[in-house]
Amino acid sequence: MQSPPFGVFDPAPVRGPARTRIRWEIWLVLAVSVGQSALYSVLSFIRTVQRSLEANEAVAQQQTQLNPTRDAAALWDALYQFLDIFFSLALVALVVYLLWEPGSKALARIGLDFRRFGGDLGRGLVLVAAIGIPGLALYVTGRLLGVTVGVVASPLDAAWYTVPLLLLAALRAGLTEEVIFLGYLFDRLRRLGWNWWTIILVTAGLRGLYHAYQGVGSIIGNVAMGVVFGWCYRRWGRVMPLVIAHTVIDVCAFVGYPLAVSLWPGVF
Repeated sequence: MQSPPFGVFDPAPVRGPARTRIRWEIWLVLAVSVGQSALYSVLSFIRTVQRSLEANEAVAQQQTQLNPTRDAAALWDALYQFLDIFFSLALVALVVYLLWEPGSKALARIGLDFRRFGGDLGRGLVLVAAIGIPGLALYVTGRLLGVTVGVVASPLDAAWYTVPLLLLAALRAGLTEEVIFLGYLFDRLRRLGWNWWTIILVTAGLRGLYHAYQGVGSIIGNVAMGVVFGWCYRRWGRVMPLVIAHTVIDVCAFVGYPLAVSLWPGVF
């Protein structure tokens, strides 16, 4: 069944063998996508805390790198990074394929199309201000309190391909997280009979674990982001404004962050 206009598509709960199939499908999708990354992220955070305790220093003394280089040779580094982005987007395509049903357009159903791009863009930019600015403040606060890992940004002048690949990486992050966390999991968990707020809170928690490698501040910030994005998706029924917001936020992080580091090295 369909929710009210501008609401998320609301599928009917399934029964019998279909429920078992959906459960297995969810676990398999998580195992090769955001669930796998969340597990590695949690392990990375635990290891960071362990190193901090062994060295008797704050977690903030530890560092993690955004979009690290894969090879010292520029051509091979560009190739490896491009293939990494390509195969990540292939997982997004797989999830969209799983959402496809005869007589129903999966992209239209989750609102990942350009039918209302003007409105999606406006909503996305509002979310950038609502989420991005408090998120930056939370990161700075976490750094000052010593509970957030230092994020090392990729230098913008490392190679000719650096900025284009960073922009693609930001788009990859926006599509991967919003299509899987919202478009896919909301649909599948709703078919299992979960209520909306349970879905919103569970996916927000998974989003927080997905970013655990950056420390406590990032976990809290991304859980809050997940709740806001989940509520917006439930209300609007469109992934596109959330993909736009996430991509713009990550562009600011990947490209704007190195500028902030050069201006305020003591904080960033």
